[in-house]
Amino acid sequence: MKFEVIKLTSKYLDECVDLFIDTFTREPWNDEYDSKEQVENFFINHMKNNYFLGYIGLIDEKVVTLSVGMKKPWIAGVEYYIDEFCIGHEFQGKGIGSMFIKKIEDSLADENINGMILNTERGYPSFEFYIKNGFKVLGDLVVLGK
Repeated sequence: MKFEVIKLTSKYLDECVDLFIDTFTREPWNDEYDSKEQVENFFINHMKNNYFLGYIGLIDEKVVTLSVGMKKPWIAGVEYYIDEFCIGHEFQGKGIGSMFIKKIEDSLADENINGMILNTERGYPSFEFYIKNGFKVLGDLVVLGK
């Protein structure tokens, strides 16, 4: 099995939309979407952003992992804000996600991006995954929305 990580381009849009829907309509998220087009527009809008940065992981030329985010300026330089991250259901729990994060980290270092940041929910398997892969809870940080 050859696992390759590359930057996300529009060439892989359909596969990414399908992976995203398949992943997030399952437990524990159980998300519902009005249409495939709604999710496709989410990706297109991200990709139009001049700060967009996304990665995909391929096995046998099939998209099995996905990270969608952006370069975010901060005091110490630039960080990679991960907005959405997913591993195909059949590849979860097999170390693919950890390899994916590591390869993203290596790519970010090559681009002088010196940090990664994301939001997730305590109690979801993703929380433990991120902790296992070196992410830390940032003090009393609270996410607010309006």
